[in-house]
Amino acid sequence: MISQPARFFYKLILLVIIGTMASACSTQHIMPASVHKKGDRTVSAGTNSLAGERAAAVALEQLGVPYRYGGSAPDGFDCSGLVHYSYARAGISVPRTTTALWDNAKPVDRRDMRVGDILFFRIAGKMSHVGMYIGNDRFVHAPTTGKVVSIGSLRSDYYKKALIRAGRPR
Repeated sequence: MISQPARFFYKLILLVIIGTMASACSTQHIMPASVHKKGDRTVSAGTNSLAGERAAAVALEQLGVPYRYGGSAPDGFDCSGLVHYSYARAGISVPRTTTALWDNAKPVDRRDMRVGDILFFRIAGKMSHVGMYIGNDRFVHAPTTGKVVSIGSLRSDYYKKALIRAGRPR
């Protein structure tokens, strides 16, 4: 189990990340949840945008929780379990497995990604990992055995090459 000082540290990191995301909104492509611009027209983002932001916030609250194969609760998560749990806490039902998430997500172009979008990665030659986009080319995920829920960067060579696509729950 994670010690209290470690939990405090992770919560402090969460606050810094949220603050950074909020301050970066004016310079990045992240827009308010209710409205997104496409060319010259404005399009409603729907309720899934707010739910995606809430799901991402729930996922960030899990920073430091250990990876556990098949885990989908705060005592341990695997990658798809973290996405499933986070969306459920945000009031949206999404599939539990990586493959089912892939099948159920509407593909999203990288330049149109929003906070809460699900990222799909090819690891060891097959689509086998997911994370949740949190903005500024970063994502939260449960990486692998022996690690903890953490933040990754799409700018790293490893994840830049491994990213297959982003998807938004339908």
